[in-house]
Amino acid sequence: MSEQYVVGVDFGTLSGRALVVAVGDGRELASAVHVYAHAVLTDALPTTPGVPLPPDWALQVPADYIDVLRHAVPDAVRAAGIDPAQVIGIATDFTACTMVPTLADGTPLNELPQLADRPHAYVKLWKHHAAQGQADRINTLADQRGEAWLPRYGGLISSEWEFAKGLQILEEDPEVYATMERFVEAADWIVWRLSGTYVRNACSAGYKGILQDDAYPGDDFLAGLNPGFADFVNAKLAQPIGQLGHRAGGLTAEAASWTGLPEGIAVAVGNVDAHVTAPAAQAVDAGQMVAIMGTSTCHVMSAEVLREVPGMCGVVEGGIVAGTWGYEAGQSGVGDIFGWFVEHGVPAYVSEAAAAAGTSVHEHLAELASRQPVGAHGLVALDWHSGNRSVLVDHELTGLVLGQTLATRPEDVYRALIEATAFGTRTIIEAFNASGVPVHELVIAGGLSKNPLLMQIYSDVTRLPLAVIGSEQGPALGAALHAAVAAGAYADIRAAAKAMGSLHRAAVLPDEGRSETYDRLFAEYTALHDHFGRGGNDVMHRLRALRREVLGGGAS
Repeated sequence: MSEQYVVGVDFGTLSGRALVVAVGDGRELASAVHVYAHAVLTDALPTTPGVPLPPDWALQVPADYIDVLRHAVPDAVRAAGIDPAQVIGIATDFTACTMVPTLADGTPLNELPQLADRPHAYVKLWKHHAAQGQADRINTLADQRGEAWLPRYGGLISSEWEFAKGLQILEEDPEVYATMERFVEAADWIVWRLSGTYVRNACSAGYKGILQDDAYPGDDFLAGLNPGFADFVNAKLAQPIGQLGHRAGGLTAEAASWTGLPEGIAVAVGNVDAHVTAPAAQAVDAGQMVAIMGTSTCHVMSAEVLREVPGMCGVVEGGIVAGTWGYEAGQSGVGDIFGWFVEHGVPAYVSEAAAAAGTSVHEHLAELASRQPVGAHGLVALDWHSGNRSVLVDHELTGLVLGQTLATRPEDVYRALIEATAFGTRTIIEAFNASGVPVHELVIAGGLSKNPLLMQIYSDVTRLPLAVIGSEQGPALGAALHAAVAAGAYADIRAAAKAMGSLHRAAVLPDEGRSETYDRLFAEYTALHDHFGRGGNDVMHRLRALRREVLGGGAS
């Protein structure tokens, strides 16, 4: 019998990647990337004239996702040199919580001519943080009422999630809300387009949709937020739940024409980019925390026990692997922070020196910073340039660098920002350890694993050995793995992970001397973390409020 293949498609923040994988052993044959034409809308809508967007908005155009299927999938299959008839399944993963407002048939609202100039008709990307006020009210009411689901999210839900974003639409553009017949996770919308079947995946529904013990927040709770929000679940959200690795349906004729794949092959239930990566890294056992590091970092792990971890993004039964509890935490900004500094905080002489050395500015700064002993720069930073996802769950918080003098140089700040993100990860790990969900190994996935300075800092700061996923395309490989299960090639995700996943253990080990110095710096980070993040000083909130006041408030 000829060899069989699956295709995994990873929908990221700026592009989508298709990967062709051999079912038998996980060999990666070829991949292709398609960049979203509209990228991320943060300043204005792509209309003429462009409608300006207020601060903290992040939108996308859903047609860009379809273009990935039209271009990246056939390009990857062509590059792999295989017969498309040998492909037995396709699966996707997506950023989350990324929400698509649609009609009942899945048509995105922004494609309706009468709503093309309405910001709330567009996809709300995961890093759309303009619903913080709604999230605050949800948290306050849930705490007052003693809602049983709240501890499953560390005591706080995020402005990034489904309910806050839905409530923002209702309150800022009631007409769009009334027109919206479905509020769909992008992870499920793309599967809907591929298979013709709308099924909510258990991962997104549990972590981002507050589905716990087979129930969403009740109508009476929602009415307490806004009387018009009472029917949000039943009217806009509820849909059958699909388990991870299950078949959502068969590839439709239309989707077959987009992708060049055989009509009727298995389309797996949708999944989230971070969570789908854990099996790809063979990280399906207790004690293995996976950090998927890119523009942001998502931390996921499985455990046999159910515990309440302060500030976690959620714990969901079967949220990663069936039969275990899947935990999630994260940092809203990591690679984004380094990219921002390189683009906006580096003088010309640094760029010129990097060009002369034939390296990128990132590589040049990392090389200079690697020469420093720990603590030599005299700085400590807070990694909140995109807010704090865990453990404070407050996207109104902002970045900070303390200790700068006239002797401070760009490489000092660059190293301090890397260290700050490592301290943020350690804060998350310590919260899990203290709550009875011990972390023994940190598994790194994502492009930042190629930065040796960052990797060593993370190991030294956390005092943990770092394992590295064997694939440079972890989410796409993880999606492919789920496609193999949905197509019946493997009995479950664990079996597919063992056969198709890849992991290099103990790739980086901590140094005790550096770790001792980092303990001292981490104590200073924690003091600042608690002072600015736990109510000691709300100057960051006041400055954000002033900025919004000056630049303009909500959108309609």
